[in-house]
Amino acid sequence: MKKSLLVRNALSLSAGICTMLLSGCGKSSAKAPHVPLPSQREESAIFLDPIEGLPDDFIRGMDASSVLAEEKSGVTYYNFAGEKQDVFKTLAESGVNYIRLRVWNNPFDADGNGYGGGNNDTGTAIELGRRATAYGMKVFIDYHYSDFWADPKRQLAPKAWSGMDIDEKAQALSDFTTESLTKIIRAGVDVGMVQIGNEINYGLAGETKITNIMKLLRAASTAVRDVAKKSRRDIKIAVHYTQITDAAGIDRAAATLNNMKVDYDVFGISYYPFWHGSYKNMQSVVRNLREKYDKTVIIAETSYCYTAQDGDGFGNSVSSNGDIVPGYPATVQGQAWSVRDVAANAFEAGAAGLFYWEGTWIPVGNGGREQNEPLWEKYGSGWASSFSREYDPADAGLYYGGCAWDNQAMFGFDGHPLDSLNVFKYLRYGSTAPLSVDAVPDVHAACNVGSALSLPQKVAVIYNDRSKNTEVAVEWDKAAAARIDTSTEGDYTISGTLQDGTKATVYVSVRLLNFVKNPGFEDEDTSVWNISFDGKTCPADFQRKADDAHSGDVSLHFWAAENFAFSVEQELTGLENGTYRLFLYAQGGDIKLDSSIILFAQSAGGEKQAPFMLTGWRDWKKPVIEDIKVTDGTLRFGVRAKLNATAWGTFDDFTLNRIGD
Repeated sequence: MKKSLLVRNALSLSAGICTMLLSGCGKSSAKAPHVPLPSQREESAIFLDPIEGLPDDFIRGMDASSVLAEEKSGVTYYNFAGEKQDVFKTLAESGVNYIRLRVWNNPFDADGNGYGGGNNDTGTAIELGRRATAYGMKVFIDYHYSDFWADPKRQLAPKAWSGMDIDEKAQALSDFTTESLTKIIRAGVDVGMVQIGNEINYGLAGETKITNIMKLLRAASTAVRDVAKKSRRDIKIAVHYTQITDAAGIDRAAATLNNMKVDYDVFGISYYPFWHGSYKNMQSVVRNLREKYDKTVIIAETSYCYTAQDGDGFGNSVSSNGDIVPGYPATVQGQAWSVRDVAANAFEAGAAGLFYWEGTWIPVGNGGREQNEPLWEKYGSGWASSFSREYDPADAGLYYGGCAWDNQAMFGFDGHPLDSLNVFKYLRYGSTAPLSVDAVPDVHAACNVGSALSLPQKVAVIYNDRSKNTEVAVEWDKAAAARIDTSTEGDYTISGTLQDGTKATVYVSVRLLNFVKNPGFEDEDTSVWNISFDGKTCPADFQRKADDAHSGDVSLHFWAAENFAFSVEQELTGLENGTYRLFLYAQGGDIKLDSSIILFAQSAGGEKQAPFMLTGWRDWKKPVIEDIKVTDGTLRFGVRAKLNATAWGTFDDFTLNRIGD
């Protein structure tokens, strides 16, 4: 397909950026073997479409910070032939060309007990970095400037920097960076990039004041430049932010870095598809950083689950309960598709590459939590140990334990590589595989109490080749379906079988269904609600304020300085004929007795009303209209209000139930 000039220019720029990051970074003391990428589409166990024009030096990165702690805990890694093999060799053979390693200042207590999470100090980075270098991969050093995890909710200063003012802290940060990075390079690690701070949206090393954060970043940057110059290395400097859904916030961060004269080369952004919104928004952020600020951009962290199962008894950060992105099942193939699509969308926007976060972090031990906990404590192979409470008592010290990421690794619980790991070498030309069913998403059916239940005759089927996705006839377990009692509320699970023998599941919920569309105004699209009013200014608005909402965050708020009148209403069509009940929740105050607020419901048989009054903040009223007859499938309902000046309040959670024939 012919690309537009804009896209071609983006591809050319991206290829140049990748070359800059992967070359010219100095010589390593180790002789690095070359692992060639495929030159054409290959047969594989996974099916992937190619990413047209992707250069071979596109960064295909992997964060592998936990490897040493895993191995000390008894984990064995294998290659695709089932043989024991250095995991870094397996990564290189799978197309990974860059390894990211986090570094904490001093993740140990006074007695030498590690805080966990890999106990990633400078010595650990040296050992892992040398192994990565030996197999031809460059190394990306990720300084957290903390003794333990640094992220949006915590940016704790290292213990050794306690009590320092900002000038002293900046000097300490510079000294640490210089000493640590010099040791890493002298040990023979092929450092190509250094990250100064981890997800620093709201702070860095205990500092939250923006001028102090920028001072620390300038100190870090200067230290990296000096070490690079002395070691004759071309080391790129990266900053790292998250919360990509806040595009305006990311833009402000980049502008602040620019205005405060922070010297850096690469803007890294976290993008987890199950947390961070659409590809479209991600691309917009990437393009803005490139075009407005002339910076190389990378996806510094991404991942996806290949199973919903937990491997170590600790529980998972991402599970099947609301975290699975539509179209990406929790399967090995789904994981591969996710990585491929993040790479494709990032590359299209001009990003230079991506890093998969902790694809080697798998369960330790062979038992549940009770058997695994001693290993987490001794070797730091869980996300946090009990020893971390002295440093981070409010978080890690309370919730310490195992790995919550094992279902997102690219190695199975037994240490064998998943076929999805090969996504990195197949990004450019893709791969083919025999057509097979990858997943049948669970089906959910809802039935109103007293109504007839109708189970779907077909279910969606996801194939390894997504172009073949379709709906397939299903036969549900008739005996189980016959046991469903629709006369009362209840939940049921029914199994089914497709024509080829594939299994399917439908979860049936019998409830008094709410037929109101967007009943609590939580959906951004509020067009189903019609608000009319007297005068020039609407006295009602959709307000996002949890304290004024009956549930959720949003409610319909009203207030005006002068006497005012308005109505909010919705019309429903296609309703099943029968008897309905309507109610809502409302609160407010400063309303005079000659004001009126009326809940109404209008059907073919006429209009029913329920007047009500509001008497104070969070004194929730529940006006109800019973016995509404719907005979033609249509009902118009809502609230009409005629109020005195300065009256105020909120409406929320409109509910319409069918309660009989």
